Amino acid sequence: MQVCALYRHPIKSHGREAIERVHLTQGATMPWDRVWAVTHEATKFDAGAPKWASCNNFMIGSRTPGLAGIWATMDEADRAITLTHQALPPLTFHPDDPAETARFLDWVAPLCPSNRAAPTAIVAAPNRGMTDTTYPSVSIMNTASHRAVADALGVEITKERWRGNIWLDDIAAWSEFGWIGRDVKIGDAVLRIREPIKRCPVTNTNPITGERDTATLDILNSVFGHQNFGVYAEVITSGDIALGTKAEVI
Repeated sequence: MQVCALYRHPIKSHGREAIERVHLTQGATMPWDRVWAVTHEATKFDAGAPKWASCNNFMIGSRTPGLAGIWATMDEADRAITLTHQALPPLTFHPDDPAETARFLDWVAPLCPSNRAAPTAIVAAPNRGMTDTTYPSVSIMNTASHRAVADALGVEITKERWRGNIWLDDIAAWSEFGWIGRDVKIGDAVLRIREPIKRCPVTNTNPITGERDTATLDILNSVFGHQNFGVYAEVITSGDIALGTKAEVI
């Protein structure tokens, strides 16, 4: 099997970016993945003592489906992000600069339902991305499993709706669930597979339009007997990976 796609999501739930290569570090999330998150009016995140917090404290696609239509481009040297959405003009700003947060909040407001908690600020936790796991994780997806879901739905769906980091090709559908507790070597990096990813309603949302257009969760449950897609892994050996890098279960 081999790597066929790589994605990072600089601001949690606010856009994804396809990349060609990445260096994974032992015990860390993917570089520039979920570095920032957007709090809302009911958040319990303590900006005075920032640390990892669960997704309920942030603006996420399951409650605000319009966010799924955002794409991101990261300028690593400048720590600047450009966000695009088909219904909005592009926005380039620095998430670390509170003075620029107001521009972001104005930009994203049209995507946020009036009956939901509104976004309030952009925050970060030291030394790790704000993934949905208590430990720093990297998510691994299987293109054959994606095709199986699309076939069951009877429509073409894009893989971006799964919000994965590493996509692997040339393996059987759902074989990734047999890797739990085992290690996968991807290039020089080694990742330990920790658990399946239980999916939420955001997977029903089109990542182009930001509108809910499929019954992905219903299909997962009714056809495949579970609500999982992809697996969470922990980097146990640092290394470089890129598109086309070979992978093997060890």
